[in-house]
Amino acid sequence: MHDPVSKPPLDPSIQVSPNNPCPFLRGLVGEGFVEGGTVPLGKLSETIANATGETGLKKASARLQVRGVALIANGLGHILKSIFSGAQLDALRGGPLDKRGAGSRILGVDGKVNEGEIARFASFGRTYTDPNGGSELGLNASEIEIFMRDNLKRAGSAARWYYPLLMKFEWPILLKLIGKGTGEDRYLGVADVRTLFNERQLPARINQRLVSQPILSTCQRVVRGALKLAALLIAIGLVTLVAVAEFPNQVRAVLPQKGLLVNLLPPPLPAVPETKAAFWLEQNWSLKDRHWFHHASQGTATFPVPYEWFMALEQPRLHLFSKPGMIKESAYLERFGFIPSPQSVQTDTTTLRRFGYANVYETTQAPDWSTRWTPAENVDGLPVGFARMTGVVDPATGRREEDKIGLTCAACHTGQIHYQGVDVRFDGGPAMTDLKKLELSTGLSIAYTLYVPFRFQRFADRVLGPDASKTDRAALKQKLSAIGTFLIDWAKTQQKTVESKKTWNGRQQQDTEEGFGRLDALNRIGNQVFSQDLALSGIKGFEKNLHAQDAPVSYPAIWTVPWFKFAQYDASIEQPLIRNAGEALGVTALLNLSDAYPEDRLWRSSVNIRTLGWIEDMLRGPDPFKPADPSAGPKFGGLLAPKWPSQILGDAWRLKPDRVERGRAIYAEMCSGCHLPAIDTPAFWSSKHWEPSGDSKVLNAVTIPLKEINTDPEQSLVLSNRIVDVPGFLKVNTADLQTWWQCDIPTASKSPNEMVYALGLMTVVDLVARKWMDDEKVPDAERAKIWNLARKNCLNPAPDPRYRARPLNGIWATAPYLHNGSVPSLYWLLKPASERPTKFCMGRRDYDPVTVGFAVTADETCKTGETQFSAGSEKDPIQGNSVLGHSFERREGEPKRDGVIGRMFKDDAERYDLIEYLKTL
Repeated sequence: MHDPVSKPPLDPSIQVSPNNPCPFLRGLVGEGFVEGGTVPLGKLSETIANATGETGLKKASARLQVRGVALIANGLGHILKSIFSGAQLDALRGGPLDKRGAGSRILGVDGKVNEGEIARFASFGRTYTDPNGGSELGLNASEIEIFMRDNLKRAGSAARWYYPLLMKFEWPILLKLIGKGTGEDRYLGVADVRTLFNERQLPARINQRLVSQPILSTCQRVVRGALKLAALLIAIGLVTLVAVAEFPNQVRAVLPQKGLLVNLLPPPLPAVPETKAAFWLEQNWSLKDRHWFHHASQGTATFPVPYEWFMALEQPRLHLFSKPGMIKESAYLERFGFIPSPQSVQTDTTTLRRFGYANVYETTQAPDWSTRWTPAENVDGLPVGFARMTGVVDPATGRREEDKIGLTCAACHTGQIHYQGVDVRFDGGPAMTDLKKLELSTGLSIAYTLYVPFRFQRFADRVLGPDASKTDRAALKQKLSAIGTFLIDWAKTQQKTVESKKTWNGRQQQDTEEGFGRLDALNRIGNQVFSQDLALSGIKGFEKNLHAQDAPVSYPAIWTVPWFKFAQYDASIEQPLIRNAGEALGVTALLNLSDAYPEDRLWRSSVNIRTLGWIEDMLRGPDPFKPADPSAGPKFGGLLAPKWPSQILGDAWRLKPDRVERGRAIYAEMCSGCHLPAIDTPAFWSSKHWEPSGDSKVLNAVTIPLKEINTDPEQSLVLSNRIVDVPGFLKVNTADLQTWWQCDIPTASKSPNEMVYALGLMTVVDLVARKWMDDEKVPDAERAKIWNLARKNCLNPAPDPRYRARPLNGIWATAPYLHNGSVPSLYWLLKPASERPTKFCMGRRDYDPVTVGFAVTADETCKTGETQFSAGSEKDPIQGNSVLGHSFERREGEPKRDGVIGRMFKDDAERYDLIEYLKTL
């Protein structure tokens, strides 16, 4: 079956369609080597490859080239048909390879040959020596190129832009197929061209090549086809592997964004530019206090694996020839927006300066607070906000657990800005992190460890040691696999649940992208406490409590907040411990909500109430109304707002005194009514908004009804509109709040198990805090101090949703603006709401000292890894992302209207005067 079988002679007068303008294909049809009409790509490519006389890889290359050209010959609209049926040889006229009379014009559209054009073709050639003897007229490659350029010149405007590309596929290919001679002396004989066009006959030597090829048996064709398919699949696999390994962001971008495949690739992250210098601004904390705040555990296990496992996980990237980096590496975690931190501040000055911890202003350090408390270590050099929880005990079983890793307050409430390679950092400001991307990357890292070859082996070596037994390795893999399975199942459950629910305005629930610098903390806390914690405790059926993360907010600044009656944007929680313990539960403290254990273990948790009290003490500082020097008047201690860093960042940051003074008057006119006078003025401390609280006072800042301020409503509605269901055995009785705190308004729920989210959360966190104090046998005096009993755990008695207007100390360091981070700079905040940008990019981008925030250009394109804030469209707004409200646009004589809080500025100069003053606060 391998012997060559000669092809029988055929009558060369076989009909060829005039719609086939290719001379060589006409010859193949006329000689009977392929039929007219549709020819399978395999047969066509094999026939033409045979005609070349090549062998081995050159022949395989020829087949690939022919197949590629044949695919596009009939036009893009026929590609699928060509793939499955073959090239349509009688439909080439009008396809991409047909130059529509702008070519040689030897063959007319009617299929007839123009002898005069053959003579023109010959006029570009010269006499060549025939290798078989004698001489003849022909054209070599350079003469053919001159001929084709003349064709295009003659065509003029009829020639299309891609015709020069076709020059590489017509006469040069014909020269390669039926030309004579070698190298530069290879030529295309005019006589062969005349015969090919007029008689549709191939030169005898080409016929001989074709008829001498063996005819494959059915078995051989099947085997060859299978090998081709296998080679194709291998090639596709290799190309995919290289693409995923080397270009994951580009691959992710072209995949369906809600499909399975996109979730197998890590989210894109912005590159971290080189930092020339870094500075921590002075805020009345010592270096030790800062470092303690950055790494003190509040009892959270935010990450789903133990501390040592997290240290052993690799980054979720595929590498072909090298090992991926570790997920713990600070340089990697910085790409999520975290701030690098040293292992200790008890080190040399060079190291301190590298991390920005050197004392910039060379003034006397504030006295240490944190040295009185349990030390916080950062032995692995993790970024700010990462904390190791030691001495972990399972709250349900009482069993000792491995150390956990979690986020602490500083992860969300430590800020930095970038300006021309300089990082300026400050405590208490909004972080520019993207926790969602970190969650996804951690989950993928676990999945890659389980399923990517060799990764688990390396992971086990790090966790157990290289000499660990197969049994221990198998047990470790089973535990890690159980975690991975839970994460996948939970993600599916959350998506399925959210897709079946509607928001309070009747729209389909769906997550709103939080992105860099924003987090839907309230809905996340509710999902964690009233759904996932129940599931982790073995209580099923409460997935219904899940809600979309559709009310993201910018992380609020927390300097001087302990002296505010209400800390949240929506002025919802007065009790500091409830506020802080609720946050700790939200970032995944361990919590037992199971009835499978003795009842006295209910509400036991890993929340470290004492550490939360220390953090609050350090933020609060001494009583401003009891200063050491009464003649100096009241002033805040504790953590102070950062000052405008003009000493560090050069001329563009220098304050302009004349503008400051003009801005001071504008502030008094347009801002102080809600935000109060500057905190360093007597008018601030004598404000009627200071209320008695125990033996001191708290600031009950101005709150403005939602309808009046008209900024995005979502965050203010979460606590009051969301309903949660709790198991009956937990005995969550919201009426207990009335008993414990003597609230001014009723707290009882209408149903014993269903309750308004606000009341349910306040009660649950209260129970958790009381349980911790009972278990720790905290004396009554210390309990009273931890609770700060003058601050009640009661609902805000305000009759409607509202937002709080806090004093504007440090406002320059809190961009983007409004509670939902929807306005990129103070400049745009002072423009009419309708003129604000509805889209802008967030990530690691430079701060603008002129507009105070982030400079935005129209239709700006986000860099790789940045996230885009978008308000959506008027017809389809994105939940939680309104840019409206708090607008300065009232004209003289106009009545007051919702969303408009002040007059229109006269011009940009007046805006910049106010901005200059705001820099000083």
